[in-house]
Amino acid sequence: MIYIMNTLIVPINFDKEKSASVDFHLIEVDWARHLLKNNKWESAIGHEGTAKILSQILGVEIPFNRKSVYFEAGDIGIHFFLKQRLPEGKILSEEEIKNLEYWLVQSDILE
Repeated sequence: MIYIMNTLIVPINFDKEKSASVDFHLIEVDWARHLLKNNKWESAIGHEGTAKILSQILGVEIPFNRKSVYFEAGDIGIHFFLKQRLPEGKILSEEEIKNLEYWLVQSDILE
C-alpha cells in the first residue's frame, strides 16, 4: 500500500513486525504522480489545506483524511515535508502553504 502523509513520521505496525528498515529518498513530482496513477494508495493527510495543495501538485484528488495508519513491510510512503518548522499551533491557509518550500520524500518499508 502507498500512503500519502503530511509528516515524515513512519508509523510501523509493530504488532506484525519485530523490526523494520526504512529507505528514504527525495522524489520528483512526476515520480509521485506515477506511483499514485499505477498503484493502490490511501491518504493520511490530516490538514485540509495541505490536501488541497497536494491535489494541485500531484494532479489527483488527495482527500483530507485525518486517520492513523501503520506501515508494514512492503508499504511505501509519500511524505510532504516542509523545509521549515512552523510556530506552535499555527494552522496555515492554502495561500501560506503554496509559498512554503517543501520536499517530497519516499519511504520504502523493507522486509
